[in-house]
Amino acid sequence: MLQTLTRRRAVTLATTHLGALKQLAAETVGIVNASLQFDADTLRPTYRLLKGVPGRSYGLAIARRLGIAPDVLEIAERVVPRAERALDALLATVEARARELDAKEQELAAREEGVRRDTEQLDSRAAELAARERDVKARAQSLEREAREQARAYLLEARKKVEEALGRARAAVDETTAKEARRLVERAIEETDQGAGSGEQGPGWMSLEELKRARHVPSRSNRPTVRQSAQAPSVNAATEISLIGLRVSEAEPLLVKALDDAILADLPHLRVVHGKGTGALRQLVHEVLSADPRVKRFGFAPPNQGGHGVTLVEFRA
Repeated sequence: MLQTLTRRRAVTLATTHLGALKQLAAETVGIVNASLQFDADTLRPTYRLLKGVPGRSYGLAIARRLGIAPDVLEIAERVVPRAERALDALLATVEARARELDAKEQELAAREEGVRRDTEQLDSRAAELAARERDVKARAQSLEREAREQARAYLLEARKKVEEALGRARAAVDETTAKEARRLVERAIEETDQGAGSGEQGPGWMSLEELKRARHVPSRSNRPTVRQSAQAPSVNAATEISLIGLRVSEAEPLLVKALDDAILADLPHLRVVHGKGTGALRQLVHEVLSADPRVKRFGFAPPNQGGHGVTLVEFRA
């Protein structure tokens, strides 16, 4: 009957305990075995459909659980065909193996879920640390930039005080005025020394050594009578400075010293060679020049004189 229905392409569901039908499904195209899983330990159904797996017969086991007489069960077991008993034992082994694999699969799934959660936590922690690192780096750069700007403004103000004191010393017309001018120079240089020793502005502000020579402003009795002002200290100043190949931290103090020397030597211009490169040196040069009140104007050199790799500086008269 099942073979006939299969040839007619009819969809048929057949429930049976006949062992021969289990073999029929294995030999006939279009017929497939299926079974409802049964817990052999508790003899209770799990209501789980297993496609492709024939079910075992639990009739004798259930009869034994229900209290059927042992001699009756013994007779029943003897009349079960040997092939069916072998098949039942094989199915029992298959079911046990399937339960073992199912337990391992659940264990692996639980481990995979745990690894996934741990990975998500690590990724979240890494992203948080990266964000904090960026924040700390940005704050450090901001603080460094503010410190440099404050130090630069302080030293520019200090140099301005020294220059004003020098101007008074040069214009002194009597001994009393000269002494007062020297006292102002001393005070301005001491204040500048304190700023230089604070460590904020970094190394290289050595133009202060040149300014210290102003302590030796000649008195009126030692000055030539034909002039009414003292000469500025002698300074070896160059009309050009090259910063190529230097780091920003190395170039800044050299640039400031060159500006100081040029001002003390009364040079009208200064040529600063910084090259093109990444633009870091050019940016530093323009920042320093923009903050220096002694600079009248500055700009790039003509193309035939270096172009954007050179900045020409003009000082105030």
